[in-house]
Amino acid sequence: MTAAEPLVCSGCGREHRGAERFCPDCGMPLVFPDAGGGDPELTPVQERARKVKKQYLEGELVVVAWARHQSEAELIQGLLLEEGVPSMMRRTLGFDVPDMLAAGPREILVRAGGAAVAREVLAAVEQTQENGAQPPRDVPRPLHDGRNRAIALMLLVAIIVPLAVFLGLVLTS
Repeated sequence: MTAAEPLVCSGCGREHRGAERFCPDCGMPLVFPDAGGGDPELTPVQERARKVKKQYLEGELVVVAWARHQSEAELIQGLLLEEGVPSMMRRTLGFDVPDMLAAGPREILVRAGGAAVAREVLAAVEQTQENGAQPPRDVPRPLHDGRNRAIALMLLVAIIVPLAVFLGLVLTS
């Protein structure tokens, strides 16, 4: 870009020539016209910040939810952010695990201005789960039901008892 090229006001959009650095009409800085012709691409942090509704930023921090571990807490934070409620997570007080680990319970905090909305969002999610939200059929079922425990116990007994008898015979002879 050359100095002879016109500058554009970043505020009012008027074109100015010369060595001026600020718009004489509105006082905003003068910039070179954008060759790309569009808004710059937003970073993930900027996109998250645009979702936040300003009315939810007032008041003291209050606890609105509790999560069993960091992944669950991040999921809750994502749900709240989709509704425009900013939140933060902190390790539950008194839980003795190094901070570098993702294990351990977390509290989800929001400002008092967004607490009611946050509780409504979380209640709606909980109600959806209680109303029979089922996992897709291709998701494997957990293997820790009572029938599997009984089979495992029978196999354990079937292996250990003969082994104990064999060792008893070998040691006595």
